[in-house]
Amino acid sequence: MPASRILVWGAGAIGGTVGAYLRRAGHDITFVDTDAAHVAAIARDGLRITGPIEQFTVRAPAFTPADVTGVWDRIFLCVKAQHTRAASEALAPHLAPGGYVLSLQNGLCEEVIAGVVGPERVVGAFINFGADWQAPGEVQFANHGAVVLGETDGRMTKRLSALHAEMLEFAPHAIMTDDIHGYLWGKLGYGILLFAQALGQLGIADCLARPELLPLWRSLGAEVNAVAAALGVQPRGFNGYDPAAFRPGASEAAARESVVAMVAFNRPNAKTHSGIWRDIAVRKRTTEVDAQIAPIAAIGAKHGIPCPVTQRLVDMIHAVEQGRLPQADANLDALMRG
Repeated sequence: MPASRILVWGAGAIGGTVGAYLRRAGHDITFVDTDAAHVAAIARDGLRITGPIEQFTVRAPAFTPADVTGVWDRIFLCVKAQHTRAASEALAPHLAPGGYVLSLQNGLCEEVIAGVVGPERVVGAFINFGADWQAPGEVQFANHGAVVLGETDGRMTKRLSALHAEMLEFAPHAIMTDDIHGYLWGKLGYGILLFAQALGQLGIADCLARPELLPLWRSLGAEVNAVAAALGVQPRGFNGYDPAAFRPGASEAAARESVVAMVAFNRPNAKTHSGIWRDIAVRKRTTEVDAQIAPIAAIGAKHGIPCPVTQRLVDMIHAVEQGRLPQADANLDALMRG
């Protein structure tokens, strides 16, 4: 297919991986990142993809936001959810009048981007592949996972089809959907379990597999699903996570079966811990909890749906971030007990 010109805003785990694959496929990729050392390494030596899937290096221009110039028809936004508004405002001058921003992020970021550039200039995405920033100029691609693309209004458009064709060069099983919001809320249901995992030290598979924590997984999942239902959204499942198994009133057996499937998906992956866990334990920075998980409780409150376990999780993540609470597996037991 003809080469495309794409600005990747955020060259970390997500943006670095997707951008590197598309650059290797022959597309005109430019990276932007706020980490000056990362930018310098890419500009000097290229961006290295490491890990068990493939190892290769691509050459592409890289800039900090202050130094990038020019206009693009398409910008892939790949920053942490809490930085979405600032990044959207910074990239807006570089977005062509007929162009769009693709949100390759976790959380409900599409609405934030739309508030800056306009809803007609945003395309949504749901992603669940495993990748981690390792060092300046290096990103580890650990495992494949679900990749779903969709217009925020549910239309199946030509630009969506063209984007999907390109994304297949990175994720051969990527799909298009007319219900991107269902997938985004599905990811929130799965993601809230990963935020709980980040309270402790066990990896994703080992943490989910703790049988005594099944009531916790059911409580968290039920709160997310109740809020989604109040918005008229039916969360979609992926990679072992079955939202129906965690809806209010769902059986314990159904939840246990979904947990077993999630463990089976995560067990063989080179990425053993969530990016949330790495933010705290490795990167020593705040997580996306206020941009991803706190809104669940806030939206629930507006609809008269209490989310006490979700709110306790948010409070405990804050305590771990601030050093008031050690990152220990016992935290999950405390979260479950209330």
